[in-house]
Amino acid sequence: MVLLHSGVCDRRMWDPQWTALAAAGYRVIRPDLRGFGLSPVADRPYSDADDVAELLRTLGVGRAALAGSSYGGRVALELAASRPELVTALALLCPAVPGQVPGPELRSFAGQEDALLAAGDVEGAVELNVETFLGPEAGDETRGRVRAMQRRAFEVQLAATEEFPQTRPEADLARITAPCLAVSGAHDLPDFREIAARLPERLPQARHVELPWAGHLPSLERPAEVTELLLDFLRVTAPSARANISH
Repeated sequence: MVLLHSGVCDRRMWDPQWTALAAAGYRVIRPDLRGFGLSPVADRPYSDADDVAELLRTLGVGRAALAGSSYGGRVALELAASRPELVTALALLCPAVPGQVPGPELRSFAGQEDALLAAGDVEGAVELNVETFLGPEAGDETRGRVRAMQRRAFEVQLAATEEFPQTRPEADLARITAPCLAVSGAHDLPDFREIAARLPERLPQARHVELPWAGHLPSLERPAEVTELLLDFLRVTAPSARANISH
């Protein structure tokens, strides 16, 4: 079971889920993508999807279920499309998607974030992300956790002296064979709600669930509820064989 974090967070966003998944019998792997958490920025051209595939190879994992939040959902889709034989199931929480064209709300957010960072207002950019991507269920503790993860990402990425491009693998979603759960949040930006709602039109074994209480990061907003949602999906699509935890 591979947990792929959002672009607002890092591997720590899965703290509420990973022990429960391991206790249910899954070997759980939750990496920091390049430039997030404890992973440095890239020192050469790279692909997040290829990085995940290489991590699985290094760990001796032949096939895995993937859970991806937001940007992590895009990485999961890219991996499942480019190497469908590696992926047994996809659980996508408010995912981005390859080839996404941002709508007006997402473009407005990106413009505000760029302006704040250009002005050196990192804390302002952090708060913009917290306010944009957390729904009404998020309490002070959750907001603080997201604040810390986003601040860490800015620190790592802004300190880089050179930026290397990411190469994207071929992402023909029609090649995906794994069953997919696509989750959206009723309080999320329209882009992500639309992506999740339309995935059943693009993937042969996908179903969509919208959470009426959720923003963009439901696994942090109602952790226990989302953990059960993931486990219910996995019990049917990717039953566990044994319990083991990998950091």
